[in-house]
Amino acid sequence: MPVYQRLPVRPVPGAMVVKLYHSGDAVRGYVRKVTDPSEDDVIFPGEEMEAESAFRLAASHSEGSIPIYVELVEDVEWDPSWGTLTG
Repeated sequence: MPVYQRLPVRPVPGAMVVKLYHSGDAVRGYVRKVTDPSEDDVIFPGEEMEAESAFRLAASHSEGSIPIYVELVEDVEWDPSWGTLTG
């Protein structure tokens, strides 16, 4: 199972962030890449997707060497089927 970290106050530039939120009855997400604080983060792609798809997209861009952080908003509950969430 993959291991993800909760989004810290100061994420590492280059890290991927999966933001999960409610959209109707479903949990949806989008992925962004953290950049230098003086720049805007890069969002991939602009539309919402299923949580599993967001994690796959983040993993493909992290290539296993960059942290993947998770941001849970709107009281989204972590689903253990997505992996392990630490922090």
